[in-house]
Amino acid sequence: MNPAAGISPSAGGLAAASQAVARVAQLRSMIQAVESGPPGKGSFGAALAEATAVGGQGAAPALGEATPLAPPAYTAPTATLPTTATPETAPGNGPVPFASLIEGACARYGIDPALLAGLIEQESHFDPTVGSPAGAQGLTELMPETAASLGVTDPHDPAQSIEAGARLLSEKLAEFGGNTELALAAYNAGSGAVQQYDGIPPYPETQEYVKKVLGYAAGYAGAFGGAL
Repeated sequence: MNPAAGISPSAGGLAAASQAVARVAQLRSMIQAVESGPPGKGSFGAALAEATAVGGQGAAPALGEATPLAPPAYTAPTATLPTTATPETAPGNGPVPFASLIEGACARYGIDPALLAGLIEQESHFDPTVGSPAGAQGLTELMPETAASLGVTDPHDPAQSIEAGARLLSEKLAEFGGNTELALAAYNAGSGAVQQYDGIPPYPETQEYVKKVLGYAAGYAGAFGGAL
């Protein structure tokens, strides 16, 4: 028993049912009147609208009728993408610094531009301002006396350093019959050391130097349009 309303829940349900039955009967009688009346008198839609307007105000919903709930709005899950570091560009995968100077000098001295690019990568990593503790300077890391003998006035000038380095490398290639490994060893340790040992000197630095220059050169080969 609901003390506030004074009506039991079962009594309220019966009242709602009675209202629904009476409304259905009203709708049926109005539909029959439209169907049996003269043409043009009215229409089923008009009669239905009239019945709805008359009985809809304050009427309880029919039994079993429920107001549909709107579905909750869909919210897409937020995905967190992993942060991936950009890998360093390997030699030969991007534009070659001073490429036009390298190609021009190599064309004048008849050497492979990829080989000279590999030498510069190993010597200075294409930084014209560098210098070694021993005194070598510039892109091709020439010693002062060697640079002077090749006509270099500013060892840190990229054009002069590349020109002199290409000339020196071509001289070493000619000296050792075009043998790239021996020419590189002579560039690093001097021709005397190569002649003394009749090959690459057993110096770890020189052996590693030759290996690295050839590796870099192979990487730069594609940038200059051909294999080393």
